Amino acid sequence: MNYNKKTIMDVDVAGKKILLRCDFNVPQDKETHAITSDKRIVASLPTIRYLLERGAAVIACSHLGKPKGQWKDSLTLRPVAEHLSQLLGQEVIFAQDIVGEDAKAKAAALQGGQIMLLENLRFDPREEKNDPEFARELASMAELYVSDAFGTVHRAHASTAGVAAFLPAVSGLLVARELEIMGGAKVSDKIGVINNLLEKADTIIIGGGMAYTFARAQGGSIGKSLCEPDKLDYALQMIQKAKDRGVQLLLPTDTVAAAEFSADADSLVVPTDAIPDDMEGLDIGPETIRTFCAAVRGAGTVVWNGPMGVFEFEKFAAGTRAMAQALADSGAITIVGGGDSAAAVEQMGFADKITHISTGGGASLEFLEGIELPGVACLLDK
Repeated sequence: MNYNKKTIMDVDVAGKKILLRCDFNVPQDKETHAITSDKRIVASLPTIRYLLERGAAVIACSHLGKPKGQWKDSLTLRPVAEHLSQLLGQEVIFAQDIVGEDAKAKAAALQGGQIMLLENLRFDPREEKNDPEFARELASMAELYVSDAFGTVHRAHASTAGVAAFLPAVSGLLVARELEIMGGAKVSDKIGVINNLLEKADTIIIGGGMAYTFARAQGGSIGKSLCEPDKLDYALQMIQKAKDRGVQLLLPTDTVAAAEFSADADSLVVPTDAIPDDMEGLDIGPETIRTFCAAVRGAGTVVWNGPMGVFEFEKFAAGTRAMAQALADSGAITIVGGGDSAAAVEQMGFADKITHISTGGGASLEFLEGIELPGVACLLDK
């Protein structure tokens, strides 16, 4: 798949009506529905401002939550429109439907330098089915399609892929940055990723749940730890491939294990290949932390996908925190991809010291693995 795609900087956007797919799937308070984090909205601002400053009329669209084709007041995008208005310092016109009379009338009247937002795309059951007629109706309001929702490009939906059959399609600045930074490496969910990385990396560090499959494959006892029995042969193949290619493959040598999966479980540090039968590994141990952090300190570029342990429990967050600190302190280009890793970095206060945090969860994983992303494949090649 070709990742060298045209962006909004490669086409003339002046005076054009543009259908802009954003990722405004923001977290909300369950009671008040107030937006609790606007990071995804803020991430869209560079593209929106670029278009508005050049006289484009922007018809933004997004999904929110999982309404499953039903109209739900709790999942309306109106609060997003209001918040985006504040961030931009100008009115964001809100359409009360998606491809109905209100949306089409407001889109037709939209002038250069103005922006509107359609109602939640997933209120219409045709969106997730990639219905051609729904895609055609979306496209009919605009002259150019811009994809700037990296978190959804692994979905073949009407607004992420279908509209490209009816409009010339390019990427926004956010998607362009994701493709530029992450396009080349590849990392599966997650064990299948390693094969791709062995072609590109000097050192591969394996922590978290994936590590126990490798320990078991080498004859270790891993107790009740996570394991993929069908990947044991694969793990051995990857160990051998690393040796053959001269790639340093680092695996945990010690583990923080506990008899139960809970925040206050009693724990002890044991060798990773000798975990008691009634216990499971929940974090990497202190010896492993020292080894892994030393490897990061000497790196030029680090791609991190997946925490080192159950960081949601403070007692088992030491490994993940140490790695986040190592990335933050390193002089390397640091890229964090995947929802859990990104959440850990944010939660632990290291986000501002990371070069790039991918906005895609499943999308970044599939990207790293090498799976074709429908929302990228549909864009015009450079």
